[in-house]
Amino acid sequence: MDVPVRGSPDTTTIGAPAGGVSNADERCSGTAPMIATPVRPVRVLAFPVAVAAGLLLASPTPVEAYIGPGAGFALFSSFFVFITSVVIALLSLLVLPLRMLWRLRLRARHGIPQITRLVILGFDGQDPRVTDRYLQAGKLPHFRKLADTGSYTRLRTTFPSVSPVAWSSFSTGTNPARHNIFDFIDRDRRTYLPTLSSTHIGPVDRFLRVGRFRIPLARPVLRVLRKSRPFWSILGEHGIWSTILRVPITFPPDRFYGAQLSAMAVPDLRGTQGTFTLYTTRRDRAGVQEGGLRILVELDDNRIDTAIPGPDNPIVPNARPLEVPLRVRIDRPARRAYADVDGTHVTLEPGRMTGWIALTFRAAPGITTSGICRLLLTEMDDHVSLYVTPINIDPDRPAMPISHPSFYATYLSKRVGRFATLGLAEDTWALNEGAIRHDDFLQQTYDIEREREAMFFEALDRLRSGMLVTVFDATDRIQHMFWRQLENGNATEIQKLYEHNDSLVGRVMARLRPGDMLMVLSDHGFVPFRRSVNINSWLHAEGYLALKPGTDGTSEWLRDVEWSKTRAYALGLAGMFLNLEGREGAGIVKPGAEADALKADIIGRLSGLVDPESGEIGITEVFDTARLYSGPYLANAPDFIVGYNAGYRTSWESAKGVVTGPVFQDNLKAWSGDHCVDPRLVPGVLFCSRPIEQSDPALIDIAPTALRLFGIEPPSYMEGTPLFRFAPLPGGAN
Repeated sequence: MDVPVRGSPDTTTIGAPAGGVSNADERCSGTAPMIATPVRPVRVLAFPVAVAAGLLLASPTPVEAYIGPGAGFALFSSFFVFITSVVIALLSLLVLPLRMLWRLRLRARHGIPQITRLVILGFDGQDPRVTDRYLQAGKLPHFRKLADTGSYTRLRTTFPSVSPVAWSSFSTGTNPARHNIFDFIDRDRRTYLPTLSSTHIGPVDRFLRVGRFRIPLARPVLRVLRKSRPFWSILGEHGIWSTILRVPITFPPDRFYGAQLSAMAVPDLRGTQGTFTLYTTRRDRAGVQEGGLRILVELDDNRIDTAIPGPDNPIVPNARPLEVPLRVRIDRPARRAYADVDGTHVTLEPGRMTGWIALTFRAAPGITTSGICRLLLTEMDDHVSLYVTPINIDPDRPAMPISHPSFYATYLSKRVGRFATLGLAEDTWALNEGAIRHDDFLQQTYDIEREREAMFFEALDRLRSGMLVTVFDATDRIQHMFWRQLENGNATEIQKLYEHNDSLVGRVMARLRPGDMLMVLSDHGFVPFRRSVNINSWLHAEGYLALKPGTDGTSEWLRDVEWSKTRAYALGLAGMFLNLEGREGAGIVKPGAEADALKADIIGRLSGLVDPESGEIGITEVFDTARLYSGPYLANAPDFIVGYNAGYRTSWESAKGVVTGPVFQDNLKAWSGDHCVDPRLVPGVLFCSRPIEQSDPALIDIAPTALRLFGIEPPSYMEGTPLFRFAPLPGGAN
């Protein structure tokens, strides 16, 4: 997600943690000179707005509390995670007999299950048109077999068609106004500044001072902002086990009868949504403009002596951020380098990423926090450049609650090896900015995919009855970055990916038993992203949005907006808001008739907006959310959802609250495919091992279907319709 950060003018900061960074020589120690290259404060974009979930801007303001827990959160959390895990494990053993009796009683409360195991494979972003193409070409034999023996259809997505919204509807069986997730980011109504939509992180305000140290007396408050209960929690209430692996919007993890590994919104150890580091001898700025931390190094006798920057140190007030030493020796004749990373020795070869390397950041005597990273030597000829992945939370010793039970991440690590824990683990922004190459990105993505597959099959082999849900992200990430291949008639990487998915489906089908049901689905499809639309520029040009005197609209997060003269504004990937009196901090539009008239005016003028350069319609329709859905959280929704045409999407600038620039412009980034458009253009796919009996199925239908398959009546708040015809449950089993 995009992450605003602080940085002084002489600092190369990209996606730094909340609390900011000092200049680069304060971040890294060593004998070789470190030069801070002047760049503008930048952002970490690991997902569309990827623009958005981040830490803060160019000066110390209240924005620092926003997006991401912040770097100090990891260290505070690590105080409590280990002891909590031990206590939970001991208590679980003590109460096991009572729990077994209780579950037997619960199972008597619901109807007879129609299946023994329900296995759901989620391929984020698998597109039906691409799927159809490869099915017809005979490239997907296992998908074909699943379709022929069961069913295959399109699956309606959500409004808007963005992953956190869609997967929240999948898990709860409700529309966004009932689960409260409307985008990657939300806005603080008082300040108009961005907040992470899915997770609330509260401050730690109780400490014990011991000399110069501050010892936290409570763990940080952390809660998921998704409302309504996911269907696996309801299954658990009836004694039915579920294993939930990497389903988005599960951080912090749910507490239920089952096991869960969190996904989207899990931060890195610095407290951002994914900040890579690039060490380079190149003095020019080519290769990284935003999305990471760029550190300029110099060779001294073919050696680099530097450090990997980590989280802030909240234990010692005003201390420098934590770091671990990094020393690299270059052997040009052998085309190798040798790195010492916090005591771990690794051999580096150009274009070959290392395995996971454990890092220990020491805050005070006996007080540490752990992370893992991978290294990639990207060049070693005239210049040397070394890419370091975002520092993931170490699943062996998690500094934050990333699984349920809390020891489940460690269990998985022991079973399958260390794995990526970052919510958006594939480093799309490093590829966008040229810090890594296409092949490097593909290696990283498929490595993460293999980690996920190992977890999945470990869970499947151990599941005797109940449910297993796993979401695989490679389909989404590779299509974002390689869709231009499809446009150019050379979709090599996308075809390989779909064939990889097909192979995975075949391996799963081979493990199915009598009484099992398999569903394979995606949350949305894809379209090209050729041209971008700056909604804020349009609002400004049409007189709906005003700028402060003396500003030019280039500041991010709407900082240049004159709110006393502004009636509407845009923020995030799909939403647009009225500056409503009594709701926004400086609202001027009166609720009721005035707001309704303004809505109608904007919808009428913006729907069907034509791109003057191409002559194509850039926006098919603007939707009034009050007419799309209803629910207790409708007041938190954007006032409008903008339905872009295929080939168009909100601009990177508009998503970040930048007002200046053309309304339409080319998208030149590697990120060339997207789905944040008119949701009617990007349905997902649904394959099932049993013929479904509902026409026009939707993503919200999966949750009530799963409950009915296990003989449980869906709760009344669920809006989805079961995919099969079920006999009435006797007396209502819920």
